[in-house]
Amino acid sequence: MKPSRIRVRAALAATATAALAAVSLTPQSAGASTAAAPRALSAVSAGQLARTLLGRLKGQDAGSYYDEGSRRLVVDVVDRAAETVVRAAGAEPKLVTYSQAELDSTKAALDATPAIPGTTWGPDARTNRVVVTADPTVTGAKLARLKKTVGSFGDTVLMRRTATKLTRFIAGGDAIWGRDFSARCSVGFNVKRAGKPDGFVTAGHCGNVIKSWAQTQGGPEIAKTVDSKFPGTDFALAEYTATVDHPSAVNLYNGRLLPITGARDAVVGDKVGRSGSTTDVHFGTVLAVNQTVNYQEGRVTGLVKTDACAQPGDSGGAFFDYDPQNPPASSSAVGITSGGDGDCMMGGNTFFQPVTAALNAYGATVGGS
Repeated sequence: MKPSRIRVRAALAATATAALAAVSLTPQSAGASTAAAPRALSAVSAGQLARTLLGRLKGQDAGSYYDEGSRRLVVDVVDRAAETVVRAAGAEPKLVTYSQAELDSTKAALDATPAIPGTTWGPDARTNRVVVTADPTVTGAKLARLKKTVGSFGDTVLMRRTATKLTRFIAGGDAIWGRDFSARCSVGFNVKRAGKPDGFVTAGHCGNVIKSWAQTQGGPEIAKTVDSKFPGTDFALAEYTATVDHPSAVNLYNGRLLPITGARDAVVGDKVGRSGSTTDVHFGTVLAVNQTVNYQEGRVTGLVKTDACAQPGDSGGAFFDYDPQNPPASSSAVGITSGGDGDCMMGGNTFFQPVTAALNAYGATVGGS
């Protein structure tokens, strides 16, 4: 057999290698009578496979998602060669009209338009479109302007309405209270920085208004905000000013702390957990990445959309790898709760800030003591 022209990156994670171990990555030869069938995968394995294929398709894909019904990873592709690669790896290719580059270009053009509070947009792999959503506050002249903008992009954009208002999830992980402002948020992840005090990351819209933090309402200071970024992005860093336990873990609100051993970016279809001080722990699926959200206070880009619910006070809390059907012994940090629509009674969507952006900005790694 001739060696495949598709090179396996030396830096592939062991888990991703294991996910592909039983699959030949050599394209079908001219004499092959049948194509490889897509494999049934767990959500975790599908995520690992999606991350592996991303680098191999070299721009000939348009995103991917996990189909829970068929238990298959579906990968949008724009040509037959990519279709062959995807099928050989055990995923299901879907030939689509628009490439990821075209969808990203459309999103960038939308990002350059004046913000309309109550709207979100971003590429969606299931529809192969940039999906624009508008909440109930978008009416009258604002709605007319939005429809005109959406119409100018033709078939690349799909518009939807939500029944509930888009908002940040801040209220007046573990609860963390503002000593200088009557608000409550949640700790994201404890972090370490070389030569500097330990701290934690949380939402930027929390750090903007809370400069001194306490573990209890009206309690003594345990940390100070040293930097916050919102809007644009949505993350903040606080340094501990008191001796308190701060393990590299998230609270599962069942008497257990889940160790956090690293951090990574999310892919569509990932199973995630969200820990926050208002609604404890809820689970969901990553629906889309690279999303733009237009809050009343301003625009935030690069967020991740999930169907894990959240409510005020959950802001800043941890998003992490977690499949409740196969609970892990430890996990990776993936995000910081930003905002969304709905609540944990009616349901809704939640957006999170990728944690890697915060870690890179602050030269930090997840860790505690």
